[in-house]
Amino acid sequence: MPIEDLLASLQQVWRRFARAQSGNVLLTFTLALIPIMGFVGAAVDYSRANSDKAAMQAAIDATALMLAKTAATMTSTQISQQATTYFNSLFTRSEVTNVSINSSYTTSGGTQLVLTGTGLVPTRFMQIMGFQTLTINATATIKWGNTRLRVALVLDNTGSMADSGKITALKTATNNLLTQLKNAVVTNGDVYVSIIPFVKDVNVDPVNYSANWIDWTDWNAINGTCSRSRYTDQSTCQSRGYTWTPANHNTWNGCVTDRGNSTGPSTLNTDTNVMTPVPGTTATLYPAEQYSPCPQALMALSYDWSSMTTLVNNMSPGGNTNQALGLELGWMSLVGGGPFPTPPAMDSHYQYQQVIILLTDGLNTQDRWYTDQASIDARQSITCANAKAAGLTLYMIQVDTGGDPTSTLLQNCASDAGKFFLLTSSSEIVTTFQQIGTALSNLRIAM
Repeated sequence: MPIEDLLASLQQVWRRFARAQSGNVLLTFTLALIPIMGFVGAAVDYSRANSDKAAMQAAIDATALMLAKTAATMTSTQISQQATTYFNSLFTRSEVTNVSINSSYTTSGGTQLVLTGTGLVPTRFMQIMGFQTLTINATATIKWGNTRLRVALVLDNTGSMADSGKITALKTATNNLLTQLKNAVVTNGDVYVSIIPFVKDVNVDPVNYSANWIDWTDWNAINGTCSRSRYTDQSTCQSRGYTWTPANHNTWNGCVTDRGNSTGPSTLNTDTNVMTPVPGTTATLYPAEQYSPCPQALMALSYDWSSMTTLVNNMSPGGNTNQALGLELGWMSLVGGGPFPTPPAMDSHYQYQQVIILLTDGLNTQDRWYTDQASIDARQSITCANAKAAGLTLYMIQVDTGGDPTSTLLQNCASDAGKFFLLTSSSEIVTTFQQIGTALSNLRIAM
């Protein structure tokens, strides 16, 4: 009998006893003991049943969360079997009998998973009132689709990533994270991911050599031939009265560096924001550079999980560290512009989380203008502040296997203290990405 029905029945028994007029004092007292003992026993049994009910609810909630990760890929029979297995491993109240777990997974009118558990708790005192058991139940409902994710992975591919197995661990960790995010998808487009491998430069793909968002000024001055072969740069060649012929742009390897002017950042601060490139306004364009350790080409927001895996597996370490450029392009990938197409419009029926996950194993060493960490960090700190002000969630991961100081820049750049991770071994990259992946996957569901 459910607990609420039991209390109502006991109240009715007590009212009938109170209205009774016949019998002597002893009989009255004796009869009074029955409801009194019943009420006292009911309190004890009710407390026990309530404790069992709370434990059942906790187990049902945990089971639902575990099933939420894989329910979309399972049959109804598999969901039912897994639900029972998970629940039985979590619910250890052996006194509860006739436990039954029912599951329902539907995709009409919004995807949801409903789990219901029931069981019987044997009474100890209330048996004198004729109640042998109390029924307890618990329900958990998981709904998908309330939140959609757009995630930019900004990944260090510099030369030092070759040490201590870091690049191998990063590949494993990233592929695992992509699997987690893929498993959180019910409909294509629920989760988009961009990938930005960075060193001193970022590769925006050499196929874009004719794009109007590229600035060729510096590249043309360095890459070409002089009519007098002994001179190898435009300035010297032309100052001697010879003719300089820039190389064909289709020989460019795809690398770009920080936006701004040749001699330093511009007043538009385009190296720290996502201002749309404007043809003819040099400081808004991405400067081409023939940087020899050019990393793997970036990937715009996509749900092509296979292509993402291929990109990750082809990452190779080389070059110096410029986190600032990677962060700016990671942000740009979420809003569109320059190397990136405009993302699909955000549907007003959903909430959106825009996330950047930046992993680096070194402090900043070189950008377009500077070779001192403080100057590069100062520019990056502006980007961090601007991105957070725009509502993005920033995860910052520092992998320190060589005794570098903790990066204050990355600590302050993270959205909060819980989103900065200081790792001292390569293996921690895998566990940290898994932790972040779980947190992001859970944003896709609501209980």
